Amino acid sequence: MWNEPTPAQLAKIPMLYETENTPLKNKIIHMHFFLGGCDWYIAEYNGNGIFLGYAILNNDLEMGEWGYISYQELKQLSIPPGIEVDRDIHWKPIEAWEVDKIRTN
Repeated sequence: MWNEPTPAQLAKIPMLYETENTPLKNKIIHMHFFLGGCDWYIAEYNGNGIFLGYAILNNDLEMGEWGYISYQELKQLSIPPGIEVDRDIHWKPIEAWEVDKIRTN
């Protein structure tokens, strides 16, 4: 994984279920990972390798969905000739409804 987040950066993400009473559209997206036409937007983290976030695979915006994302699997993803998942180092936390690719209805 390129630009892997530090433990201090991961610690800033709310713990899993900490924002469960927040409507999905209002959840804060703390990190954005991407690879090719795939995007993973991270809202919560359990501190032990599981994120809650919004995933879009192969630019299929209609099938994008909220769910659990394995941090270990993101770190292991690679496509020839060695392209790996990257973290958007310019990402600023924003509400989900502000992310163009996230369907909120």
